[in-house]
Amino acid sequence: MRHFGTVVRGVRMPVIQQGMDIVDVVTKELFQAFFEENVIVRDGDIIGITESVVARSQGNYATSEQLSLDVRNKTGGGTLGLVHPIFSRNRFLGILKAIAGSCSKLVVMLGYPTDEVGNALLDIDTLEAQGVNPYEDTFSEAEFRKRFGDKLLHPFTGVDYPKLYKEASPNIEIIFSNKVTDILKYTDTAIVADIHTRNHSKSLLKKAGAKIVLGLDDLLTSSVSGSGYNADYGVLGSNFAGDGWLKLFPRDGQVIVETIQKNFFEKYQKHVEVLIYGDGAFKDPVGKIWELADPVVAPFYTSGLKGVPHEIKFKLVSDTKYGHLSSEEASKEIRKYIKDNQPRDINSHEALGTTPRQLTDLIGSLCDLSSGSGDKGTPVIYIQGYFDKYFHE
Repeated sequence: MRHFGTVVRGVRMPVIQQGMDIVDVVTKELFQAFFEENVIVRDGDIIGITESVVARSQGNYATSEQLSLDVRNKTGGGTLGLVHPIFSRNRFLGILKAIAGSCSKLVVMLGYPTDEVGNALLDIDTLEAQGVNPYEDTFSEAEFRKRFGDKLLHPFTGVDYPKLYKEASPNIEIIFSNKVTDILKYTDTAIVADIHTRNHSKSLLKKAGAKIVLGLDDLLTSSVSGSGYNADYGVLGSNFAGDGWLKLFPRDGQVIVETIQKNFFEKYQKHVEVLIYGDGAFKDPVGKIWELADPVVAPFYTSGLKGVPHEIKFKLVSDTKYGHLSSEEASKEIRKYIKDNQPRDINSHEALGTTPRQLTDLIGSLCDLSSGSGDKGTPVIYIQGYFDKYFHE
């Protein structure tokens, strides 16, 4: 039998620069790596490409001035509300500065005790000790600091994000509330900055009478003065790319994944799957931070990655059907059982305890954990055996 199941390889790439053909680079580098490392390509192998190098190759950048101009054109340049941004220097500080530069006054509403993805200002026990109801109580910055202490430090970075955001521009006022409609006490023009709950926030504001309601996904949806853009996600998924610069989420990626798939079939006569991935969807058990600051895990992927896994729970079957057998006998019987009883229904008894998450979320998270966000230099991930079953030889 084959001893290894799923094998994940981080693949080193040259530095990807603007204007490079990402399809050509990834294809050639993988072909060369397989030749030198004696990797045998199989049907069902998966290639993951981080969104960052795709956007960089596309030159999908925008300046603060271009984003400010877009916001001013869409909101009028008066008093503007900004609702529930996440706490992040990389993900939001540059956006905040650009939006502040578009208006006469910017009222920034921060959620508490954490932001949308779990970055904490304070813990829930502190709220309870103070008798605060986070679903109802609203505070100015001075009131919030008087109630909970002057230092509101992020548990990992030690950054005081309310202070950092307040100092981003002299026209910023900070308030704390979890009720999005509280922003209407200050202005009838608002940008919702939350990521995964943005449509609900927009709906609440519109129902409450706001005149202009936008999300981060409504900004830079087309080119402004030569900027990059993303028609689907706007500036969601963007990253700091230097002072006054943002790198946006990639666009037009479907042709990229399908062309790479085609290139592999032409060379190896094997059908591989390809996806472009961003943040993985997982939660840190210590800091309680949910990693997913991108709008989706995988914005582009080939058709074989649609849907959810349909798997038998191996350890459940081992316990309930073959626990009385020897290890060798149980292995033989389980292989036969899995081969003959692949569940179509994820709610079947044999699938009890498996995870009915989207394949793209599972595989994209695996890719993100493997490539990391630091200095590994492996923006491409090659996965083999992901779809293999115990009975495959």
